[in-house]
Amino acid sequence: MRSLVVDVSLQDRPPSVDRLARSLAATGLPHPLLVDAARAAIAAGDPDSAPARARTLHRRLLTPVINATGVLLHTNLGRAPQAWSQSARYSNLELDLDTGERGDRQTGAPDLLARACGAEAAMAVNNCAAAVMLVLAALAEGRDAVVSRGELVEIGGGFRVPDVMAWSGARLVEVGTTNRTRRDDYVAAVSDPVNDVAAVVQVHRSNFRVVGFTEAPRTAELASLGPPLVADIGSGLLDSRCGWLESGPPPWLDSEPAARQTLEAGAALVTFSGDKLLGGPQAGIIAGRAELVDACRRHPLARALRPGSLVLAALQDTALAYLRGDGRAIEFWRMAALTPAELRGRLGAYEGLAEVVTAATPGGGTLPGVEIESVGVSVPGDHAGALRSRPRPIIARVIDGATVADLRTVHPDDDAEVAAALREVAG
Repeated sequence: MRSLVVDVSLQDRPPSVDRLARSLAATGLPHPLLVDAARAAIAAGDPDSAPARARTLHRRLLTPVINATGVLLHTNLGRAPQAWSQSARYSNLELDLDTGERGDRQTGAPDLLARACGAEAAMAVNNCAAAVMLVLAALAEGRDAVVSRGELVEIGGGFRVPDVMAWSGARLVEVGTTNRTRRDDYVAAVSDPVNDVAAVVQVHRSNFRVVGFTEAPRTAELASLGPPLVADIGSGLLDSRCGWLESGPPPWLDSEPAARQTLEAGAALVTFSGDKLLGGPQAGIIAGRAELVDACRRHPLARALRPGSLVLAALQDTALAYLRGDGRAIEFWRMAALTPAELRGRLGAYEGLAEVVTAATPGGGTLPGVEIESVGVSVPGDHAGALRSRPRPIIARVIDGATVADLRTVHPDDDAEVAAALREVAG
């Protein structure tokens, strides 16, 4: 008797991982990533989900987006936008072209930034938190650093200033209260024989405000205490006079500390970010007295925290723009200086869409509560998801049931694309 042979249809078998991966080649992803998407889809029993999984992988990669939120320094979108490219060629990163000997990567862009903010010397590290940690490690490791309780803030991502400072090896001596700290509080800590104070630290509360019954000493009052004053000004305004802007400083900058004026008030060192009000790449800048900057440069942590040639080249480009007085070459300042009238002059590209008055914000943990008069366009309904799903994502806000694009953070070259997208999602 012949045995019964059951014919299993090919459709009942899982597809070939390789064949399914190759069918996704149009996504532009490398084949190993397409294999991952195909394998995950087959394992889930849903081979048809492979294209969606590949698209998800693709959308997790860094890609250009259009910022229509009105938040100039949008942390989720990379803070200060900056155009930078260079050919695949070598640079004199650590070569002295005059002597042919090994040079110092901290003499190019940092020296220019020092010149721009009136410091004797400067250096650059990965970010501002790294700058604070390095300064305290170099000046106060194993010793005491005095700081106000009202300045022990939490910065982005859940990181806290006291934790960053503690990793430097310095011992924190907290003075004052959350809302009120006086110069006498610092004097008591510095003069107490139990303490071995190596530095006084002043931290700018850049990402929140304390209002009402408050008090805090000025920089000049703390600079005369004896130990070097380290002022973390955070957001990186170089000079309160804003000589790089034809119209001078905007009124919304009134309360923001600047590097030049903080040093003139007596701070020994200032630390600040490169990708906020400075308008450059992510970096942390240490500027001030030459012998203290040199101590930071010589500390072993400096090598672990140093930036690479791409960051330093971008910082150099930014610093040169400041020294030329060319604020329009720094994209953040070009956007920030736009008047409402200039923004309305672009509304022709948005014909048929509703004009709205908007309030842009500096963002990036800078100038909390500050609003900058701006202009936008809107369409009824929540279309934020649809705009994000476009080939070049557009990031907009939903306000009172309408999708709003703030023109202050949309580059003029992108007006036509944003207008077309808004008309499309509005039907």
